[in-house]
Amino acid sequence: MLLRCAVLDDFQNVATTIADWSPLRDRVEVTSFTEHLADEDELAAALADFDIVVTLRERVPFPASLLDRLPRLRLIVASGMRNSVIDYAAAERGGVTVSGTQSFPTPPVELTWALLLGLARGLVTEHNTLRANGPWQSTVGADLHGRRLGLLGLGRIGGRVARVGLAFGMEVTAWSPHLTKERTDEAGVELAPSKEELLASADYVSLHLVLGDTTRGLLGAAELSLMKPTAYLINTSRSALVDQDALLTVVREGRIAGAAVDVFDTEPLPADHPMRTAPRLLTTPHLGYVSDLNYRTYYTQAVENIEAHLAGTPLRRLG
Repeated sequence: MLLRCAVLDDFQNVATTIADWSPLRDRVEVTSFTEHLADEDELAAALADFDIVVTLRERVPFPASLLDRLPRLRLIVASGMRNSVIDYAAAERGGVTVSGTQSFPTPPVELTWALLLGLARGLVTEHNTLRANGPWQSTVGADLHGRRLGLLGLGRIGGRVARVGLAFGMEVTAWSPHLTKERTDEAGVELAPSKEELLASADYVSLHLVLGDTTRGLLGAAELSLMKPTAYLINTSRSALVDQDALLTVVREGRIAGAAVDVFDTEPLPADHPMRTAPRLLTTPHLGYVSDLNYRTYYTQAVENIEAHLAGTPLRRLG
């Protein structure tokens, strides 16, 4: 009897073709879900007959209440080696192995710069105006050279973003709750004395932090009010780092020049969500990790993890 594997959130319908699943032929039947299953009842019904689930990032939570309703489930493969929405203790109680995959930092770095440059040079506005045969040139771009880039987080993604900023001739400053001068000196950037000073002095603020107790709600109304009216905010990290209502307020009121957001409190973003229509806001549907390199790695290693599970020698265990 074939085991059954569900691949969740395969929005582009590429999961079964971007990697070689043939090693599982005659042992595992793979079903791809191209539509998001957001409701726990919907998930429980859809996944009831599956032994294996491959899930992307942290979009689908697996709390104890859901795991208890999936008695057939024996393996969850999550992309990346960190996942905060899986109840590992409940998985262990239910005999469910959780494994991860390698994930590369370069795709979110590249998207960060795509968004920052798109904001600075008004690319969406100019593109749409040109396509509509509107006025020839309608915006004046903001400069990068000589401007200050403030990074909240200087880890494996933030550090790479810093190097690009330096290559553009920007002044780069960084802050995070545990960042040291030794680390900023190593990266060739300035350590900001405080989060508040970074926000007040930066022309561009980009977030690159892990979401946790010390970073959740890091930027609220008070913090956003410190930013220059000519400054831009870019968030390709986690939505809960920034108070979404406060961000909508400052962009609507023009209290900052603009913001670019790749992550949202609810994903996919509801059709009537105000972030779809707010002014001075450039939005993308959580594309930071979505690249050929990452997808080939995710699904190739998912196949490896499933093979290892079948052999009784699990790989890349999480929890």
